[in-house]
Amino acid sequence: MPLPRYRNALPQLSGDIYLADAGAETDLIFNRGIEIFEFATHTLLSNPTGRTALMRYFEAFLELANVYETGFILGTPTWKAHRHWAKQLGTNEAGLKVANEESVRFAEELRSRFSSNKKPIVLNAVMGPRGNAYRPERTIVMEAAEAYFEQQLSWLAATEVDMVTAATFSQWTEAAGLANAARKFELPVVVSFTVETNGRLATGQSLGDAVTAVDEATGGYAAYFMINCAHPDHFSGAIDDAAWTRRIKGLRANASRRSHAELDAAPELDAGDPQELAQQYRALADRLPSLNVFGGCCGTDRRHVTEIVRLLKRP
Repeated sequence: MPLPRYRNALPQLSGDIYLADAGAETDLIFNRGIEIFEFATHTLLSNPTGRTALMRYFEAFLELANVYETGFILGTPTWKAHRHWAKQLGTNEAGLKVANEESVRFAEELRSRFSSNKKPIVLNAVMGPRGNAYRPERTIVMEAAEAYFEQQLSWLAATEVDMVTAATFSQWTEAAGLANAARKFELPVVVSFTVETNGRLATGQSLGDAVTAVDEATGGYAAYFMINCAHPDHFSGAIDDAAWTRRIKGLRANASRRSHAELDAAPELDAGDPQELAQQYRALADRLPSLNVFGGCCGTDRRHVTEIVRLLKRP
């Protein structure tokens, strides 16, 4: 069995600054002209053009992390590589297992090529929710989510991944179920919620209540929490001095202030203002003492993350 490098001690828990990448799908589609079948990035790996584009995309961020002497959270393209999407992707469980394994190999090869980076590169398996995170088709109870995600987690646990992240989740029960399943495989897990323009999850639950509910249901198993796929204007008002805010260590915001529905319908990319976004990150870092993992989501690219780290590293 491959040996994970940091699974027993995630280095980003030290509090040092760690970068992540940006909005891979929107960057590749709108900025680089790469088609992504069903928005499932792992499908690029079987196509030489797509694989090269994805490799170049991540190389830019790994180089950036080294320039600014930060660690890096290297995510795998596995967000949709689970059973819910099999029919839509024209594959089966065996094909999805191979896709997860190949995605991890792709990321591990990248990490090996950047082994001279000054700070650690953490291999992170990204896992998405069942269905549309922004318009949940049904309520997913915790026990059902735990049973469902065991399959993908079993595939990932047998690889070199150091951790997994439940990304763009909008139901605390689904996130808690994934976290409980990850514990069975002794995999560190991060929960990243997405919110609507009102700062609440799509279910109407507040961000603070969601974080607290997951912690209570899992015995605090999550290594930490993140917010992703929402603009800072949408959630900054939800940040207060309560204990739950100290569990937020990561941020991957959208460049655009548009709602999820507006972004889905938009024919063009809204890249926002990279400098303004960086200033908002800086303001949030001042309010959230535990915040030390920074990347981007829809509409962001290397420019945004560069401005963010430049401002964070400024004395």
